[in-house]
Amino acid sequence: MAKVILLEKIHSLGVLGEPVTVSDGYARNYLIPRQKAVPATKENIIKFEKQRAEFVKIEQDKLQMAETRAAAINDLILTLPVKSAEEGRLYGSIGISELVRAAEAAGITLEKSEIRLPNGPLRQLGEHEVSIQLHSDVIATLKVNIIAEE
Repeated sequence: MAKVILLEKIHSLGVLGEPVTVSDGYARNYLIPRQKAVPATKENIIKFEKQRAEFVKIEQDKLQMAETRAAAINDLILTLPVKSAEEGRLYGSIGISELVRAAEAAGITLEKSEIRLPNGPLRQLGEHEVSIQLHSDVIATLKVNIIAEE
């Protein structure tokens, strides 16, 4: 197990500046390379305390940016025409990649990792709500209207 200091708030793990114990692989392969945490050595603890205000400002800027993006996403309704059977089932499905492309066509930039489809790809005609996690504290709702292609 590795002890690390978080450099940003991470959902279900901890908040900025909190020392947490995680598995070695999670620390080595995810948290440290993505600069979300540093090893909890005496030198890093001292360095972090000196730079705490800077990290708090960066975190607030990220939150502000996420809230701005969330407002734009909440106002957006994506309409996707697709081929479907008569009973409303799609020939294929609408997955994360299709949602990213449709959002970009509408002028909104989304990352694949931000889109949450807990029930899998969308496979029915109609209106759907898709959760978009922009920040650990900010979740937007994207409205997707799937219509039959003529």
